[in-house]
Amino acid sequence: MTKNTLSPELFRVIDANINRLKEGIRVVEDIMRYRDNNKELSSKLKSLRHKAKITETDELLFHRDSINDVLRPTTKSELNRTNIKSIILANFKRAEESSRVLEELFKLHNQEYSENFKYIRYELYNLEKEIVLSEK
Repeated sequence: MTKNTLSPELFRVIDANINRLKEGIRVVEDIMRYRDNNKELSSKLKSLRHKAKITETDELLFHRDSINDVLRPTTKSELNRTNIKSIILANFKRAEESSRVLEELFKLHNQEYSENFKYIRYELYNLEKEIVLSEK
């Protein structure tokens, strides 16, 4: 149920976080799929990635302004990956943080969306534990 309309700035925040969430999941999904040939884990990740959506895609695209993003340049810490486990962990953290942002913002707008992103976040916590602890 809609409580509040979102400002253009909040659509930018939502757009960035949906993209970040899906990108983070996709990195881990592809590692599980192509490196490990793990159908079960890659399918679970793919399913979560497909759940990370809202219907207001036109509004997201209309308010996107990636060219003027003040933090667009890469920071040195983002370039520091030592092994595949560090890539997996960084992308789980990216996805979990983004799902939390979306969960919180949608508390103002759409409780169903908020609960969906909360569900995704907790599923990511479980998958992170399973995948990271089994990583060599």
